[in-house]
Amino acid sequence: QVQLVESGGGLVQPGGSLRLSCAASGRIFSSYVTGWFRQAPGKEREFVAAISWSGGRTLYADSVKGRFTISRDNAKNTVYLQMNSLKPEDTAVYYCAAEVNTGRIEGRARKYDYWGQGTQVTVSS
Repeated sequence: QVQLVESGGGLVQPGGSLRLSCAASGRIFSSYVTGWFRQAPGKEREFVAAISWSGGRTLYADSVKGRFTISRDNAKNTVYLQMNSLKPEDTAVYYCAAEVNTGRIEGRARKYDYWGQGTQVTVSS
């Protein structure tokens, strides 16, 4: 079992920055892939970024490449999503997820086994 709790969301102006955190507990954190997804009102959940268990490999959606950075601190059981140059279209609920079976970084939501409750990010002037 893995428990995931996101934090760090909020209201930010276009062009601003936020850093999301996802604190994990349960299964050994350094043994699984973690990812970030987001879901805007009326839209399907979409992939944002993922990171391997070691932090050595990352994957990003084209829409956030160059603006967002995913990282993890295995000593703190936490994964981060640094979001810069935020745009109104980044507004969504952001979810942290864990993939515990294959060790492959994935962009498909159905491959993830555990999910957090989400944190709201609103980009607006």
